[in-house]
Amino acid sequence: MTVPSITALHLDALDPESAALLARLADDDAAVRRIALLDIADLEDIELVPALVSALRNDPAPEVRLEAARVLASWEQEETVEALCSALLDTDEAVRAAAAQSLTELKDPASGVVLRGWVEHPEPFVRAAALRGLRELRFGAAFDPALHALADVTSAVRLEAVGVLGWLKDSNALTPLAALATHDADTDVRRAAVGALGFAPATDAVVTAALLDALRDTAWQVREEAATTLGKLRASTARDPLIAALGDDYWQVRLRAVRALGQTGDVSAAPAVAALLTHTVSNLRKEAALALGELRDPQTLPALREALQDRDPDVRKAVRIALQQIEGAAA
Repeated sequence: MTVPSITALHLDALDPESAALLARLADDDAAVRRIALLDIADLEDIELVPALVSALRNDPAPEVRLEAARVLASWEQEETVEALCSALLDTDEAVRAAAAQSLTELKDPASGVVLRGWVEHPEPFVRAAALRGLRELRFGAAFDPALHALADVTSAVRLEAVGVLGWLKDSNALTPLAALATHDADTDVRRAAVGALGFAPATDAVVTAALLDALRDTAWQVREEAATTLGKLRASTARDPLIAALGDDYWQVRLRAVRALGQTGDVSAAPAVAALLTHTVSNLRKEAALALGELRDPQTLPALREALQDRDPDVRKAVRIALQQIEGAAA
């Protein structure tokens, strides 16, 4: 359905309720105009959408423009998406943020055509918001602009570009993402790139090398993400680096490393995992037990049976699960 142009709205052609609402949009009181917008949105009448667009573009009160940006998320038409993109340049920060949020709520891939045209805007906030909206749409034509945006001077734009490529899961993005994961100056971008590599095949040597390098990153958040992604890939070369990561200074990294070792299914990692059953951090003891259940090494049964006396009920539950898995496999 096509949204009529704003000039097509005539009060005498509308029902009395709609006409009264539109008249309230001309009230001197911004609060009255804002409530009128909400009432118009409740009517769900597409004939009135141009009034919402006009309020977003032209109302002098930022609180009214903000409300218009919010309600327009429910109307996916070229005119409304274009208006939301234009609102990313609003003079009021809250309006810009509301418009950016509404763009992430779009569902129609056709909206991607409009968003794509804003990805190369001179303003970094606009570029980032457009990419974020494209990520949610899984819009295939966003691949090239997102790939180009990996070299953007603004880290927030690079971060959103990584998100787009991670969702699209195009193998042509793996090498650029791997480079970003190890060399980008921004911690959040490196972490996001590491996570985005989770769709790679376990045999991809470039990706595996980048993840192993990220496992030694100076930022623990990147190391944590690297351990997580290595577990997803079940990379056969990751065992020794993941075992080394069990001694990381941050328990978050150690937890993801032990979980990843369980996912790899490499039984030779079982002794190193079993050693964590007596760790002072209960979450690590629990993860160690669960990982041992995945590894199914009968030689870890004595350590697991001893861990049945653990003071933490969650650890004891994990130990019982592991024992059932190992004993069931043996049977």
